Amino acid sequence: MEVDIFIPCFIDQLSPDTGFNMVKVLEHVGCKVHYNPGQTCCGQPAFNAGQWEKMDDVGKKFITDFSAVDRTIVSPSGSCTGFVRNFYNELYANTPYHNYYKQVKRNLFEISEFLVDVMQQTDLGGKFQAKVTYHDACGALRECGIKEQPRKLLAAVEGLELVEMDFSETCCGFGGTFAAKFEAISSGMADNKGQFAAATGAEYVVSTDYSCLMHLQAYFDKQQIPVKCIHLIDLLAKSIS
Repeated sequence: MEVDIFIPCFIDQLSPDTGFNMVKVLEHVGCKVHYNPGQTCCGQPAFNAGQWEKMDDVGKKFITDFSAVDRTIVSPSGSCTGFVRNFYNELYANTPYHNYYKQVKRNLFEISEFLVDVMQQTDLGGKFQAKVTYHDACGALRECGIKEQPRKLLAAVEGLELVEMDFSETCCGFGGTFAAKFEAISSGMADNKGQFAAATGAEYVVSTDYSCLMHLQAYFDKQQIPVKCIHLIDLLAKSIS
């Protein structure tokens, strides 16, 4: 299968290796990967900040970039995927972009749902000796309905012990601009989530969204708790190395 990849802002600026690892995993399951270097943002940060006019320009570029070729689009972010799926429809209804958006929505998948639901791949033949727990990121869970797919991929990794934390579906407190506007609340939510994760005895917290992982890693580092946060795709790439 030929796929286009969408690399979100956090990945591009702060964790580019995750983007490269996504290519590695996609090629591992037999995909031919295409990347448009002119792509930018989906517009979610501007939208959440109330800058809808600025978001409009970015969103139109996203639609144009990814409707140019009618191919499956894969992203390492449930948050970005969920935003495009759930908000673009109203934003671009009754505009020349609406039909192009519907094509993009039909083709767009977060990486774990693409591997499990589209490619029918759960066991990538990987090995990773560690005890891990999984954090359900809000965008992936609530906007995309992604829950079992990452767990199926993790459960198939040889040597990996997956343990569930209490309240795995509870928000970590990042929430994009929420973390900046409501720092005290955001930090308190990270404290709660971090304690639930640490209580499992896991060495790693895994999730589909780098922003959540960045937020939780800052908490662990500040509290000097020896837990590492890792994106699902980075773990899978390490497992097949």
